[in-house]
Amino acid sequence: MEPKGYWCLQLHAHLPYVRHPEFPDFLEEDWLYEAITETYLPILSMMEKFMDEGVDFRLTMSITPPLAGMLSDSLLQSRYYNKLGKLIELSEKEIWRTKNQPFYETAQMYDRQLKECRRLWEKYHGNILNGFKNLQDSGKLEIITCCATHGFLPLEVNSPAARAQVRIAAQDYERHFGRRPRGIWLSECAYTPGIDAILKKEGIKFFFLEAHGILYATPRPRFGVFAPVYCPSGVAAFGRDMETAHQVWSADTGYPGDPDYREFYRDLGYDLEYDYIKPYLHEDGVRRNIGLKYHRITGKVSLSEKQPYNPQWADNKAAMHAGNFLFNREKQAQYLSEVLGRTPLVVSMYDAELYGHWWFEGPNFLNYLFRKIHYDQNTIKTITPSEYLEKFPKNQVVTPAASSWGDKGYYEVWLNGSNDWIYRHLHKASERMVELARENPSADGLRRRALNQAARELILAQSSDWAFIMTTKTMVEYAEKRTREHLSNFTAIFEQVKRSQIDEGYIGNLEYRNNIFPGIDYAAYNPEVK
Repeated sequence: MEPKGYWCLQLHAHLPYVRHPEFPDFLEEDWLYEAITETYLPILSMMEKFMDEGVDFRLTMSITPPLAGMLSDSLLQSRYYNKLGKLIELSEKEIWRTKNQPFYETAQMYDRQLKECRRLWEKYHGNILNGFKNLQDSGKLEIITCCATHGFLPLEVNSPAARAQVRIAAQDYERHFGRRPRGIWLSECAYTPGIDAILKKEGIKFFFLEAHGILYATPRPRFGVFAPVYCPSGVAAFGRDMETAHQVWSADTGYPGDPDYREFYRDLGYDLEYDYIKPYLHEDGVRRNIGLKYHRITGKVSLSEKQPYNPQWADNKAAMHAGNFLFNREKQAQYLSEVLGRTPLVVSMYDAELYGHWWFEGPNFLNYLFRKIHYDQNTIKTITPSEYLEKFPKNQVVTPAASSWGDKGYYEVWLNGSNDWIYRHLHKASERMVELARENPSADGLRRRALNQAARELILAQSSDWAFIMTTKTMVEYAEKRTREHLSNFTAIFEQVKRSQIDEGYIGNLEYRNNIFPGIDYAAYNPEVK
C-alpha cells in the first residue's frame, strides 16, 4: 500500500578537527568525547537494535570528513576509551553514593548507558565508523559527505579551492565507506548559484537547502519544499520543512524545553565536593562539565532551584512527544497529498548533536518515533534522498536562491566585523595553493609531502567553525589561534617549496600534529586535473 507521504530525517554530524597530541589532555577535544558518548554511540545502538528486531527505518546522516578523521584516529580513540573508563568508574561510585537519595535511579541509568557505550566501542575496536558503514551497506542508513573541513563555499572566491573542498571530501568518504558519496551537506547549508556545478563534477547527486533557498528559486517551485528540485546542472536539491524544524528547534515551543527533560547546564563537575570529583577532571584540576547531570529543566528557575531528574518521567515525555510528532506528520501528509496532487516529501534537518548531547532524551525520542512509524500507522513512510529520487525521477528544474541555515538566512554569521579579517588571508593562501599545484604537476618524495601538508593546512584554516565561533564569542581565542596557526604553517611551507629548501623535520612535525586526510593529493587544487 502506497503511503500518503514520505519523511526524510537528515542528521548533520559534525565537529571541527581538534587533535592535540602535544598535550596529555585538551579541553576542546572533549567536544568529540562528549558527542561520542551522548550522540553517536546512542544513535548507532538504536539503529542496530532496529536491525536485530526487524524494525524498518530509513535515516540520512552526514558524517563530515573532520569527524570521520577524528573517529578513525588511533590517538583520539585511545584517549576516548580511557575517558569512558573513568566515567564508568565514577558512575559505579555514584550508585553507592546516591543510595536512598532522589538521584539513585539517575545514577543507575548513567551506569547502564555508559556500559552500553563501552560494549559498542569494544565491538568495533574503537572505530565506530565501521558500524555506520554496515548500516549503510544494509540499505537502512544513507551516509552523505560534507565539504572537506566544513569550508563555507559561497565565501570561497577561488573556484579551484572551492572544488578542492568537495573533491578531497569525496575521496576521503570513499576511503572510509568503500564507495563514492551520492549526497553532500553543504557546510552551514550555504549555497549560491554555481555551487551545484562543482558538485556535478565530483559525481554528487543531491544536497540540502534551507527552505528559502528553494522557495525563492527561479522559477518558483510548484511543490515548494515538499519535493526536490533539479538545479541547471542536474544535481537535486532538497529543502527543509520548517514545521518539523520548529517542533524540535524552537526555544519556546520545541520538545527539548519540556520541564521533565534533563537540565544541560547543571553538572556534577560543579555540584560535587572537589576532592571527590578531582580524579575525573583534566590534569589542570579546573572544574568542568563531566557529563553526569542529576537535575531536570523544572522551569524558568535558577540552576540552584532545579529539581531532581526522574528518568521515567523523561522517558514518558519522549514517547508522548514522538506520538505527537508522528500525528502531525500524518495530518501533514494527508493534507499535502490532496493539495499537491503528488506524494509529498517532508525533509527534517537537524544537527545530530542535538539528539543526546543538547537534548539528552533525543535518542529515546527517535527510538519511539521510528517504532511508532513501523508498528502504528501506514500513512507515512521513511525514505532516503537516493530512494526518493529513484522512485520519483521527474522533478522541476530551477535555480535555487543564495541562502544558508544560519541566523537571518544568509552569510552574516560567517562574514561580519568579528571575523572579516580572516578572508583576505584565506583568499591569498588559496591563490598560492593553486599556484603550487600548477607549478608542481608531478612532485614526489619530500616535495610531494610538503605540498600535501600545505593543502592540509589550508583546508584546516578554511573551516567555517572558526568564523562561527568568532561570531558567537564562545571559544574565540582558540578559533583565532587555529586560524592563524594553519595560515602561518601554510605560508612557511609555501616559501620553503618556492625556495626548494624544504625542512623535513618541520614537515614531519606538522604531519604528526595535523594529520587529517592521510590520502590527500595536493593535485586537487590544480584546475588542469580533471
